[in-house]
Amino acid sequence: MKQSQQTTLRAAVTLVGTGVHSGDEVKMILHPAEASHGIAFLRTGLPGGLDRLIDARHLAVTATELCTVIGDRDTGAVATIEHLMAALTGLGIDNVLVEIDGPEVPILDGSSAPFIDAIDQVGIAVQGATRRYLKVLKPVRVTQGKAFAELLPNDRAFRLDVEIDFPTPVIGRQRKAVELSPSVFRREISRARTFGFMRDVEKLWSAGFALGASLENTVAIGDDGIMNPEGLRYADEFVRHKLLDAVGDLSLAGLPLLGTYRSYCGGHRMNFSVLEALFSSRSNYAIVDAVPRRETGYADIGSVAASVLAPEMH
Repeated sequence: MKQSQQTTLRAAVTLVGTGVHSGDEVKMILHPAEASHGIAFLRTGLPGGLDRLIDARHLAVTATELCTVIGDRDTGAVATIEHLMAALTGLGIDNVLVEIDGPEVPILDGSSAPFIDAIDQVGIAVQGATRRYLKVLKPVRVTQGKAFAELLPNDRAFRLDVEIDFPTPVIGRQRKAVELSPSVFRREISRARTFGFMRDVEKLWSAGFALGASLENTVAIGDDGIMNPEGLRYADEFVRHKLLDAVGDLSLAGLPLLGTYRSYCGGHRMNFSVLEALFSSRSNYAIVDAVPRRETGYADIGSVAASVLAPEMH
């Protein structure tokens, strides 16, 4: 069951924190937005007092090393958007303007949970416009060595099946599959934190990454186990966070997906690459409207309206 109407926030809500890579303090305000606005970032605090509006779409992605970055570094960019985007997508929120005065979304506790808490403070408003979905029509797949990511047709829902395999007994091989819904995202995915290896810290610092990382926002993996005194939030928190990242990265399709996503040893780069593969041909996808059910106000994904943008055959 998926909602048939678009949504936004009932009121604005503010979050303040530190960027995990930049180490910079940042203030971010999530504003309600009109129907069909989508998710966009208003980057403020730029030289000369200029602001820049950046749509949260795959065409705006400029970097995928350790995090997802949209916009141009010279004229205004926003990094590490994936945890916020995952929260918005996971809760089924279509339209938000994200005003941010720094170069990176605050990491907070390293998961999507603080963003959900902030959204819950103001609530979600249902809008009059019909929600549209991006429906995968043909399989698309990208590979890099043993790793792969693919999108497959699925008429009824957005399903994710993510597998990781790290050469350390602390993580090892983990796999998690879910059919995305607000309740599943809250319960199964939202609290999974980002993670990193202690052995990589100095290399990351020298490259300008992880300057704001700490045990307060990152699961730190040492030679003998987890460094965080509180331990893990889920026994398989690592694969759940990779799944969270995938939800956030794939939201850059611009519309909620109808399809199945599968990956093995993937990451931000492969999530972005599979979107590029999907959009490489209009025969790969269609844009469809949800058909509301009168008794619930929600739509069954099995009953969607005819494509409003019929695919061109190549």
